Amino acid sequence: MSDFYCEQVLNGLTPVEVVQETDRVLAYHHTRPSYPVHIVVVPRQHVPSLEDLGAGGEELLTEVMRVVRSVATQVKAEHGASCVVTNLGEYQESRHLHWHVLFRGELPEGRA
Repeated sequence: MSDFYCEQVLNGLTPVEVVQETDRVLAYHHTRPSYPVHIVVVPRQHVPSLEDLGAGGEELLTEVMRVVRSVATQVKAEHGASCVVTNLGEYQESRHLHWHVLFRGELPEGRA
């Protein structure tokens, strides 16, 4: 299984539009978005998954979640809603912990 984030994004082979970053975490607009707003949040060091934090441990997970929370709050403020998703097992196409922060599109009439 490949690690798109380490192989392409974090080493600069695939340029990305940064939304937010710290020394240890990067949030950027997805390179092939599936939604009107589709932001990916990844740790800068390799972390296999939510189940296997590798050498990153709980401290790095906490920092990643701070960025996820901040980005999700920003998306909600701008669009009225946000969705936060991560995948495990066969749903996890890239074996590097990552979170998707989304605005899926129009809200039902009268909801904002």
